[in-house]
Amino acid sequence: MVKKSKLVLCIDRDNDLYEKAKISGPVIGREANFEAANKLIMADAGEVDANTMFRAIKIFDELSKDYNVQLATLTGSQKLGLAADNEVSEQLERVLSEFPAESCIFVSDGASDEQMMPIIRSRLKIDSVELLVIKQAKELEKTYVVLLEKLKEPYFARMVFGIPAVILLLLAISRWANLGWEPVVFVAGLFLLIRGFGIDDKIGAVFSSFKFSVENISLIIYLPAFVFFIISIWMGYQGYEQARLDRLDFVKTIASAIKSMLVLLPWSALLLIIGKVVDLLNEGRKLEISKFGLYAVSTVLLWLIFSVAADWVLNTGEPYVSFGDFAFVIIASVVLAAVSSHVLRLIKISVVSKMKLENKEIFSDTGVYMGKVIGVDAKNATLVVRSPLGQKFNIGLDVVSAVTDRIHVSY
Repeated sequence: MVKKSKLVLCIDRDNDLYEKAKISGPVIGREANFEAANKLIMADAGEVDANTMFRAIKIFDELSKDYNVQLATLTGSQKLGLAADNEVSEQLERVLSEFPAESCIFVSDGASDEQMMPIIRSRLKIDSVELLVIKQAKELEKTYVVLLEKLKEPYFARMVFGIPAVILLLLAISRWANLGWEPVVFVAGLFLLIRGFGIDDKIGAVFSSFKFSVENISLIIYLPAFVFFIISIWMGYQGYEQARLDRLDFVKTIASAIKSMLVLLPWSALLLIIGKVVDLLNEGRKLEISKFGLYAVSTVLLWLIFSVAADWVLNTGEPYVSFGDFAFVIIASVVLAAVSSHVLRLIKISVVSKMKLENKEIFSDTGVYMGKVIGVDAKNATLVVRSPLGQKFNIGLDVVSAVTDRIHVSY
C-alpha cells in the first residue's frame, strides 16, 4: 500500500530564525529543524517559534509510522505584511517542488502565522491546525513579560520608542532655531498620514524595484538623478531662508521652498524612471515599461500642479496666477492623467496579448495560486483561466503585472 504524502508545516512569519539564530528558510527535514530549533531557543529561551518547531518535530515522529511525511519551517520577513507573505509563498513553492505533498498539518503559535492559512490552502489541503499556546502567557501577571519581549524586537521598538524620540528631537531643534512648534506638528502629521494610508510601503515598493549596480549601464543615469535630488533639497532650504528674510507668512514660506525645490526635483525623478526603463529593456521585461511610463506622466503632472499652486500662493510678481488658472491646471491634469492611463493600458494589453501565455500558472501579487491559463480572448482582452477546482473564469490582460515562467496579476 502506497503511503500518503503529508507535510508538517511551521511558519515563522517575522523571521526570528534569521534575526536571532542566523538561519535562513526554508528549513527542511527533521534534523535540520531540530538543530534550528535548538539554536533559536539557545539564542532566546522564551521564543515561541522554537517551541512550535519542537511540537512539529513530535508530530512528524508520530506520523512517520503511517505516512510518507516531511517537515518544513518557512520564514517570512521582519517587516511582516506583504514582504513576509511573498517570502513564505516562494519558500512553500520551493518545498512543494521537492516534496509534492497531498496535504499538510499546520503547526502554529496562534499569532500572526494563522494569517498565512489562505496562502497555504491555495496550494495544498490542510488536514488540521495544531495550535500551540504557551501556558505561562495566559496568566495576567505575566503579560508585562510578553510586552517587554516584544519591545525588544526592532519593529515594535521603532514604533514605541523611535517615533516619540524623533518628535522630541525635532521639538528641541525647532526651539533652538526659533521656528516654533508648527513645523514639528506639520512633520509629525505628515508622517502619520503617510504611515496611516500605507503610502510609505507603496513608495518603498517603487524604489525597491530600482537596482543600483556598477554592472548596469543605468548607473550613469542614476548618479545625476541623485545629484539633482541633493541640489533640490539645498535649493528648497535656500528658498525657505529667503522667504523668512523677506518676512513672508508661514504658508508663503512653505510655497517658496516648494517652488525652489521644483526647479530640479522633477528631473531627478524622471532620470530615475529613464534609468529603470533602460534596465527593463536590457532584461527583456517590456511589460513593466508601461507602469513606469505612468510614473513619468504623474511626475510631470504633479510638477505642473505644485508649480502653479506655489505661484498662486506667492503671486509676488507678473505673470500673476489667479485661482481660476490654478483650477484649470488641476482639471487639465486630471484629464491628461486619465487619457495617459488609458493609452498606457492599451499599450500594455497589446504587449501582453502577443506573449505565449497558454498553460502558464497564475498567481496573485500576494502569492495566492489562482489557476492555469487555458486560452486568450483577444477580442475581450481577457485570459481564460481554469481554477484549481476546475471552474473557468476570465482575468483582464490589463491586470497582468509580470510574466516569467508563471503569470503574476495585481489582485
